[in-house]
Amino acid sequence: MRLLLPAGTTETALIDGISAAGAAPELMAHTPSADVEILEYGEPVASPVTPVSPNGCPTPAAVTRAVREVVGFDVSVIDAGLSQPTAASTVDLGSEPGSDIRNDIAVPDARAAFDRAYDYGASLPDERLMIGETVPGGTTTALGVLTALGEPTGVSSSLPTNPIERKRGVVEEALAASGLEPSDCEGAPLEAIEAVGDPVQPVVAGIAAGALESGTEVTLAGGTQMVAVAAAVRHAGIDAPLSTATTSFVADEQGDRLREACDRFDCELAVTDPGFDGRDHVAMRRYCAGEAKEGVGMGGALSLVPDGEMAAVRDRLETVCARLGIDDEEGAAETAPSTEPDATAEGTRGP
Repeated sequence: MRLLLPAGTTETALIDGISAAGAAPELMAHTPSADVEILEYGEPVASPVTPVSPNGCPTPAAVTRAVREVVGFDVSVIDAGLSQPTAASTVDLGSEPGSDIRNDIAVPDARAAFDRAYDYGASLPDERLMIGETVPGGTTTALGVLTALGEPTGVSSSLPTNPIERKRGVVEEALAASGLEPSDCEGAPLEAIEAVGDPVQPVVAGIAAGALESGTEVTLAGGTQMVAVAAAVRHAGIDAPLSTATTSFVADEQGDRLREACDRFDCELAVTDPGFDGRDHVAMRRYCAGEAKEGVGMGGALSLVPDGEMAAVRDRLETVCARLGIDDEEGAAETAPSTEPDATAEGTRGP
């Protein structure tokens, strides 16, 4: 099994009330770069930030890394519009960072990015693939694309209380800026992404489409952001079997909406509970309190854990957290917690 991780950025993450980057929003652009380093090396190598909330909740990259250290799986990182360099090796598909969706065009190269990603996905030799994502602001752009496609599906949040009305307001402004009404892009997913999406979306959708049409089994590893990708794939006319794997944290927040959306897009849904409620560790407590929930392929990675091995993943997560400087007693990271992007807000991670 291989996990593909497209990583990118969008200026949408800087919108007030969408991200809680605090006094240093410029550091948010480093979050995807740090995520891929954690997944590849177990800790940031070149990135100047460690994505950990002030409450001690680490980026989901820590969970995915913990699973990788226990189970073992290959990873390929795709540069899907990174605005900051990363030490991790990447596949460069020529994507650029995304603009604020309240501009008339958010992803000007969406069509070309999809085509390049399609060719890449079709060329892969794997029989099975998981595709994750890391992009700050991604649940808001997911809502934008779903709305433009005319799909009445909500999105999750990495905050315990989802600021969904704020996101809807941003999407309303974004559609107006692009001269669109809800459902105007039905059957035209690349138009939706171009107008109100982010640069990771056409890459994930393109890889999935190319892999599916070449006979590869594809699982979208993530939450409601991947629901938006599934919608884009179906609106593009691709009807091959597709599945999504996410966490119980997203499923509990979304309730029946998540399963109904997956049913509508003919997308098999797998939900994994990592059993964090059985551990008294700050990181696992914060996940159970509703922070982070998903991202960086977390749900897909957890779905790979064999029966009886989840306790080992929880043990390894504590080890990864210690490596990241998370002090369980204090519930904070040793690495500049006052200036890092806040993982409790979408600006750092969004399911």
